[in-house]
Amino acid sequence: MFTGEYRHTVDDKGRLAVPSKFRAQLDGGIVVSRWIDGCLAIHTGSGWAALADEVAALPITDASARLFERTIFAGAAETELDRQGRVLLPAYLREGIGLETDAVVVGARDHAEIWAPATWADYRRAMDDPQTFAQAISGLGI
Repeated sequence: MFTGEYRHTVDDKGRLAVPSKFRAQLDGGIVVSRWIDGCLAIHTGSGWAALADEVAALPITDASARLFERTIFAGAAETELDRQGRVLLPAYLREGIGLETDAVVVGARDHAEIWAPATWADYRRAMDDPQTFAQAISGLGI
């Protein structure tokens, strides 16, 4: 399970150090993709395969399903950790979320997310209001 919030830097070659706590979970391959809410996602190999299976089960006649499929799969890169535990983030993915030299890596249960610090701060600020948070999760049955 991916949990926690970490601050890291992106080097001039586009490599990001993955939090050491996450590295063991990524031995079976990594896929970095565009993700929801203006961030990137780091998927395990098995997690990516499970997501692909879920998307394959969606009706191709559904425009929202096609949009999700194109956005996520066209904006994905298979990669692996280097010896220093870094992952290469292609320029088109970094540029797409405004990621420059600093990054916030957050655990999101079955995947990790990579955020530009300003975007993450805005997102967190919005959800830090107890009423906004309660309203956002009201229909989840939690």
